[in-house]
Amino acid sequence: MGYMHQAFLGGKGIYACRDCHTHIAQRSCIESRQYTGQYGRAILFTDIVNVRAGQEDKRSMTTGVHIVRDIYCMRCNKYVGWTYIKAFEADQRFKEGKFILEREVIYDITRDWEVY
Repeated sequence: MGYMHQAFLGGKGIYACRDCHTHIAQRSCIESRQYTGQYGRAILFTDIVNVRAGQEDKRSMTTGVHIVRDIYCMRCNKYVGWTYIKAFEADQRFKEGKFILEREVIYDITRDWEVY
């Protein structure tokens, strides 16, 4: 296995792993904040970086059956959410190829720095 390069995101609104502070997503990639994950509130993103995906899993969710893969922080291996591989309901197919990040395990770097 080769060396994994870590991407560093620029600008405001950077979401990072709560444990190791690795950049994961930008606020500009948010599609919706109206999601619930395993730990509470979650956000749907169109694009993320610095994660690795686990095995595919067929899950029954409130919006129907989906094939998903859990995603983990590339640096510390902490669970941060999941990605939609396939949606079986026609009205849910817009989620395919997108990512859910759990608010409990990520944080907005810029917002936290603006407090100081």
